[in-house]
Amino acid sequence: MKIGRIETFYVPPRWLFVRVETQDGAVGWGEASLEGWAEAVDGAFEALRDRFIGHDARRIEDIWQVAYRGGFYRGGPVLMSALAGLEQALWDLKGRAFGLPAWEMLGGKVREKIRAYAWIGGDRPDDVASAARARREQGFSAIKMNATAELDWIGTPRLFDEVLERVQAAQGEGVDVGLDFHGRVHKPMAKQLAKALEPFGLLFIEEPLLSENVEGLAQIANLTATPIALGERLYSRWDFKPFFESRSVDIIQPDLSHAGGLMECRKIAAVAEAYDIAVAPHCPLGPLALAACLQLAACTPNVAIQEMSLGIHYNVGHDLLNFVTNQDALSPVDGYLPIPEGPGLGIDIDEAAVREAHKERHRWRNPIWRQADGSFAEW
Repeated sequence: MKIGRIETFYVPPRWLFVRVETQDGAVGWGEASLEGWAEAVDGAFEALRDRFIGHDARRIEDIWQVAYRGGFYRGGPVLMSALAGLEQALWDLKGRAFGLPAWEMLGGKVREKIRAYAWIGGDRPDDVASAARARREQGFSAIKMNATAELDWIGTPRLFDEVLERVQAAQGEGVDVGLDFHGRVHKPMAKQLAKALEPFGLLFIEEPLLSENVEGLAQIANLTATPIALGERLYSRWDFKPFFESRSVDIIQPDLSHAGGLMECRKIAAVAEAYDIAVAPHCPLGPLALAACLQLAACTPNVAIQEMSLGIHYNVGHDLLNFVTNQDALSPVDGYLPIPEGPGLGIDIDEAAVREAHKERHRWRNPIWRQADGSFAEW
């Protein structure tokens, strides 16, 4: 099973798919999506092709270690996303060759399904309530929403009241709520807001500060009983290590298309388990990324809940399931995603549709804006 070809495809709305084919015609798919940086990740595949064309596709750990030790650890999210997409495709290829789901090769199932949550928007309580109601009617029992558009270094009770009213509006529709700060709130405000939110019993507050601020996050974790979640900006088990050691996080959110792929995130989750930390993989991305997450959920006991991008505001023109032929494998039922039973990653990609979409390469970019203090924040 020698690798014969590694292809990449720009798939709308903002995804980068990876297709690996062996010299004898076996095929596997992965996803190397890095929001707004598809061209940079695509460029990294030149080095991967030079190094691994002709390599035994079954030796996934060996390929990963050679790439990582050969310099990908220096590349942050761009290079690690490329490695993640390749690694996912190799698991898909190997599983299809042996007729096994990836989770079977990684130790077997610990569950049959995993609770899922979806994103909602809305700047006013009425908008939030309407969006939460729509998600509940889709069968979701949990949602995630923005904490706030922007906050200055210090604030007033009025600003806090606006956040609390939006949370109440969502909870009033009968759903559990996770609140995403996006790392855009400064510590003086984040401390106060975390304390004010504590009575609402949130699923978690996500990135109350940027993950670069390990000490500040530890302070906030010591101030509130609400679980602290983060991890989408961390790209290997070594990046997560300081947060485990500082006891500053309760739920980690590695992204399987950014943090080196399925096996690396399995290793991150195993270390988290030793610290009694839950896993909720970050996944506002495409179907292959979600399929990889479900393989992780199948065989990893501390995975608690799974993000999915169905109907997310980024999905303009194409939604999560558009390029999948066996859509039931990624369709939530009563707020839960089933564990795929098919070989590899468990989903089948419409290759003709992917190749057609790739003819007009997307140029998606992250929307950002300047905050009140002059700094920039992502949406």
